[in-house]
Amino acid sequence: MNIKNEPTIFDAAPATRPSRHVIVIGGGASGVLMASHLLRQEGADLRVTIVEGRHMLGCGVAYSTTDPNHLLNTRASNMSAFPDLPDDFLKWLASRRDIANRGAEAFVSRGVYGAYMSDLLEKWSAGQAPTRLRCVSALCQRLDETDTGIRATLDDGREIEADLAIIATGHALPDPDPEGLIVRGWEAASPIPAEGRVVIIGSGLSMVDQVVSLLNEGHRGQIVALSRRSQLPRIHAEGAALNFAPEELPLGQPVSALMAWLRDRARRAEGDGGTWRDAVDGLRPHLRAIWRALPNPERARFLRHAASWWEVHRHRLPPESAEQINAALASGQLRLVSGAFLRAERDASGGMQAVLRPRGAASEQALPAERIVDCRGIRRDPAEHATPLIAGLLSSGQARIDPLRLGLDIAANCALIDAKGKASNRIFAIGPVSRAAFWEITAIPDIREQTAALAKMLTATTWRHEAARG
Repeated sequence: MNIKNEPTIFDAAPATRPSRHVIVIGGGASGVLMASHLLRQEGADLRVTIVEGRHMLGCGVAYSTTDPNHLLNTRASNMSAFPDLPDDFLKWLASRRDIANRGAEAFVSRGVYGAYMSDLLEKWSAGQAPTRLRCVSALCQRLDETDTGIRATLDDGREIEADLAIIATGHALPDPDPEGLIVRGWEAASPIPAEGRVVIIGSGLSMVDQVVSLLNEGHRGQIVALSRRSQLPRIHAEGAALNFAPEELPLGQPVSALMAWLRDRARRAEGDGGTWRDAVDGLRPHLRAIWRALPNPERARFLRHAASWWEVHRHRLPPESAEQINAALASGQLRLVSGAFLRAERDASGGMQAVLRPRGAASEQALPAERIVDCRGIRRDPAEHATPLIAGLLSSGQARIDPLRLGLDIAANCALIDAKGKASNRIFAIGPVSRAAFWEITAIPDIREQTAALAKMLTATTWRHEAARG
């Protein structure tokens, strides 16, 4: 895909401007889905600018991997970018002669899906300038509301003015380890001896990707996966999601009642010849409503006691990946350890070691390692790991952290909530940035629904206001 980098800045509000202008901050999957849904709104005379300074458009952290064995954990049949075009991804796969098409039930590689994400924008960036889509290769450092709209300040000093801004910057990510002892899960790492021990912090899907890569590279040393409960993601299997009516759901009930209800539905599904997966998958369309109905004390209780169990059942392993993981466990090469990671340090001889406290132990344990990889997932303090953009919004009072410190405080319509509790009518947030408001908003099927609804709302609202002023 050849997205044209915009060398100049759009005018703020020319007198004869024929269209409205939306700036999307972040060009990963969330940003590309947002731009695609905005641009395909019928009758919406929009321009969209995507600002992305780190990754190829559509890839971000999740889809920038070059390892073909890093697989999606959702079948191809459910990975279309558009809710109203459920076969879009499958048709794209069929059109690519360079990609082996294994059918609707296959789990394709993350890199292949990143290519699909990039191709989504092609038709709006092709042709003679000016086009409806521009990409600016830079990082957004600041957003300010003006009398006429939004001003985005970039890290190279340029400014872009628009009518609306949508933050799609993805997960809060930790800074690189200043001592260079810990490798972040998505980073390339230098080679290590094939017999060397690798310690991976976390036991979720990112850990699986790391182990699969090591095994395929011929690594023979021990791999230790350390997490609080040492629970692995469960495995995908055939099934059919149950169809729950909204009135069946225990909305607003305590977490204990919600989990008891789900266990009961899982038992019923198994009794009818299905599996617990049918109940979990049937709940998926209702997760946003369930989360928003929970008061904060119950949300906190869920995070403490049930979130890790939910995640291993909800975010499952492709069978191909599970086969490799189970074989490594059976051989002893992969070892799961329950405990807390404390730090990485050098030992007396200059070697590297991971310091941990095994679950139930009172003392620390040092585990020598050739590599330590951080795969702890996405629940990180949003202020501590804030980008300059997010930090600026927080310090200026344009944004605030939600009470549980999951992320930015976001209204039900995705509007950013400021320090005084007022929802913006010009700055919105989608994808993982909006997780505090919606919880399950990290997977493509969830984000596509969110971005489609927001695009429809924004364009309808924008043109209604324009007509009123005209």
